[in-house]
Amino acid sequence: MSEKKVWFITGCSTGFGRELAKHLLENDYRVVVTARNADKVQDLVEINQENALALALDVTDQAQVSEAVAKAEAHFGQIDVLVNNAGFGYFGAIEESDEREVRAMFEANFWGLAEMTRAALPKMRERRSGTIVNISSIGGLVGFPGVGYYNATKFAVVGFSDALQKEVAPLGINVVTVEPSGFRTDWAGRSANDAINTIADYAETAGANQAAIRGYSGNQPGDPVRAAKAIVQAVESENPPLNLLLGRAALKNARLKLESLQKDFDAWADVTEGADFPELAANS
Repeated sequence: MSEKKVWFITGCSTGFGRELAKHLLENDYRVVVTARNADKVQDLVEINQENALALALDVTDQAQVSEAVAKAEAHFGQIDVLVNNAGFGYFGAIEESDEREVRAMFEANFWGLAEMTRAALPKMRERRSGTIVNISSIGGLVGFPGVGYYNATKFAVVGFSDALQKEVAPLGINVVTVEPSGFRTDWAGRSANDAINTIADYAETAGANQAAIRGYSGNQPGDPVRAAKAIVQAVESENPPLNLLLGRAALKNARLKLESLQKDFDAWADVTEGADFPELAANS
């Protein structure tokens, strides 16, 4: 059996998860391939049956999460790289959005990711090695109209990952947060629901951006195959990045966000510092 690292990937039926699993198996890595319906990933297993393990996994089901991690560790001996990829989108202005849909999205995009991380960490801590890869989005750094609640799930992933890295880095564990822009996955297709009740006042903001995203679904500039290779490159680098932007649009929007933050910080610096007690500020 190959001595290459064992990767555990959630959400392999489509998109990044599928392409990453395919790339790894083609290159003789050992891979735990998961999806809510394991039948949908059997074709991936056939790429390299010796090194693949297919498991049914709904990341919102705590019992399934624990069982899947235990089966993976029993089969391969360990999990070296956990990729938290499972999740979906939702379109609607903040005021338009359905709370039940939004809560379901948070369960998958954030709480499922958090539960998977907690399940994999104990053995990584014991070995003092491992990598957690959390798939966020440029929408986890920059808010966009029409996908505000999706942004909120991905901002949560970025904050969670930032804190996690500070906790586990001294234990020999790396954290990589992947922040893509538009890629040719199913994210903007059938995977993402729309708010049922729309409000005309948001047509030129939320509505326009939603239409633009839907309109270029299938024609996005990002290549999931290249993204998969980039993720492997980052994980295997000597110093893996905490934040891995993927796509030119991601880099452009992240830099614009940095400029906007800097502008506000500098313009309001006096007010910011003036909020401290004067006698304490003088000694800080």
